[in-house]
Amino acid sequence: MDLDTVSEVVLARERADLAQVGAGSAVLAGGTFLFSEPHDHLDRLVDITTLGWAPLTATAQGLEIAATCTLAEFAGARVGRELGSSVLRKEWPGTALFAQACRALLASHKIWRTATVGGNVCLSLPAGAVLGALVALDATAVVWPRGGGERRIALRDFVTGPGDNVLAAGAVVRSFVVPMASLLAQTSFRKIALAPLGRSGAVVMGRREADGRCAITITASTVRPIVLDFDVPPTDSELNDALADIDADVWFDDPHGAPDWREHVTGLLAAEVAAELRGARL
Repeated sequence: MDLDTVSEVVLARERADLAQVGAGSAVLAGGTFLFSEPHDHLDRLVDITTLGWAPLTATAQGLEIAATCTLAEFAGARVGRELGSSVLRKEWPGTALFAQACRALLASHKIWRTATVGGNVCLSLPAGAVLGALVALDATAVVWPRGGGERRIALRDFVTGPGDNVLAAGAVVRSFVVPMASLLAQTSFRKIALAPLGRSGAVVMGRREADGRCAITITASTVRPIVLDFDVPPTDSELNDALADIDADVWFDDPHGAPDWREHVTGLLAAEVAAELRGARL
């Protein structure tokens, strides 16, 4: 899609160039959404891919994923291979969710090589599977506000509704940090759609850490990611009680699934995830 109203593309080389992000402008990373439909309110794009951020960086605290990391790089992160000065290790079972989340997206391999992790998160769509995976792994967004400094936001609190999030005007997401406890956690993944290659109607992901703590994350079927926390993997009864406490207006309604269907299938998938986590080896 040609963006006929855009008259300037800024190639960001340093953080100071991001000051041009504001009214009438948009951050360009992969651009798969920007160039998919008209955006007549835009007259400037600020390209952040020219900042040269390493896509994946392993640290003592965990894994930092740049906002400009492509889905292909993200999905391949589980394979032990050298990335700059860091090595991503196969013994991080939590990273299994990366590729599973990418496969839950309705996207070709060409999209995988262009679309970015930051773009998927900042679009904040219910079916944003990469967003869901990072929430499931208790990730934190590292945000660069306009005017300097740095802010960290728990990703579970980042999205407020379909297409809406807490990112302030002029702010740019720099990266996402997944803590070591989540990288070492056992995980479980389930999804369902009305068609074999259709948009996800419900995605449920679970995480069980070494101390037994457990989180079950619901996306696609809800207007924003929902995280259910437990001290240990829940019994069916405990899980059903937690699901029953979800507000009725949180269940998403669109052509890919009615709210009552989404609520029902989410319960079935969540029960499978909980059962798998109860049997996980620690």
